[in-house]
Amino acid sequence: MSLQAAEFYAVLCLPFHNSTVVGNTYYATPVPGAPLTLRISFTTTIHANTYGGLRLAVLHPDRGEIDAVALTFVDHGTFHRRDEARNASPNSKQYGTFDTYHRAGRPPWEGAVTTGLRDAIEQYAAVWFPGAWASSAPSRAAGRHAHMAPAPPATRSAGRTR
Repeated sequence: MSLQAAEFYAVLCLPFHNSTVVGNTYYATPVPGAPLTLRISFTTTIHANTYGGLRLAVLHPDRGEIDAVALTFVDHGTFHRRDEARNASPNSKQYGTFDTYHRAGRPPWEGAVTTGLRDAIEQYAAVWFPGAWASSAPSRAAGRHAHMAPAPPATRSAGRTR
């Protein structure tokens, strides 16, 4: 089944005008004419067809991938409200993840709150593409309804986050 990746990236409201989604991966050239490209893709878990976050990478046409970071859905509170409502255990396969199986007509990532992810992507982009976010950022008010819920309090995890 489809991840409906284009719709997920649209919900993130990424501000880069020179971007496209190919399959389940988002590509953008935040600084027009610059050689660096931002690639965002879903990260898999140890369970088949289950996704636990996003992987951001900076690509150079001659040197390939020059930096990457993984952003987990758990660390950024993406499914905190959904999992709390389902009473999902942090040790379960469904906690902080989504899979390709979902209700007809609904995205597999239904219930995602993307504010934390979007903020982390903005911070990462500021390092590699200074000023690009601000110069191309659309008004956040347009997508505000999807981002109104506050992020849960941050918790320490063993994984590395940015």
